[in-house]
Amino acid sequence: QVQLVESGGGLVQAGGSLRLSCTASGFTFSNHAMGWFRQAPGKEREFVAAIGWRGGSTYYQASVKGRFTISRDNAKNTVYLQMNSLSPEATAVYYCAATPGILPITSNSEYDNWGQGTQVTVSS
Repeated sequence: QVQLVESGGGLVQAGGSLRLSCTASGFTFSNHAMGWFRQAPGKEREFVAAIGWRGGSTYYQASVKGRFTISRDNAKNTVYLQMNSLSPEATAVYYCAATPGILPITSNSEYDNWGQGTQVTVSS
């Protein structure tokens, strides 16, 4: 069955970096656009970044642009989120998601499959 497994979360000090990974199985990864979302306590899930099926197109939430980088390795069925210059506002559970298609998608309602999430905590 379809599985998305995130890893790489943890506790980091403000200004630090983390690299999240999401490994997919059970579907043709290279035919899917991938996205990263996050949900902070008491808040709705929000879009962070997305990447098209070949990796040539990417979208970012304005607040992370220039600090976060989404990438993918279709040979490894894995999508990454490199997060630099982290601030406490980035504290959240981070989820990866997959949807069939070419272009990156920013709306969470367009994604068919979701991982279980990985916790990112940024201390001040």
